[in-house]
Amino acid sequence: MDINIDIPFRLNFNHLDAETQDKLMKQSKKEVERKCGTEMKAYAKENHLDYQEILEEEAIKNLYHYKFKFDF
Repeated sequence: MDINIDIPFRLNFNHLDAETQDKLMKQSKKEVERKCGTEMKAYAKENHLDYQEILEEEAIKNLYHYKFKFDF
C-alpha cells in the first residue's frame, strides 16, 4: 500500500530561529493573500479595520494547517 503524505516544510528542530519563523510567516501571508486577499481587503475597508493586522491573524491561523516534519 502506498501512502503519499505532502510535507511542504521540513524543519530542523535546532534551527527554529527568528529567520526561519519569519520565512514561514511570509510564505503563509502570500498563501492567504492568494486565496482570499480580495475578500479580506473589502472586509477591512467595509469595517474600517487594518488590512495588515487581519492578514497577520489569518496567516497565523493558516500556519496551523501546514504539515511539518521535524528533524532532530
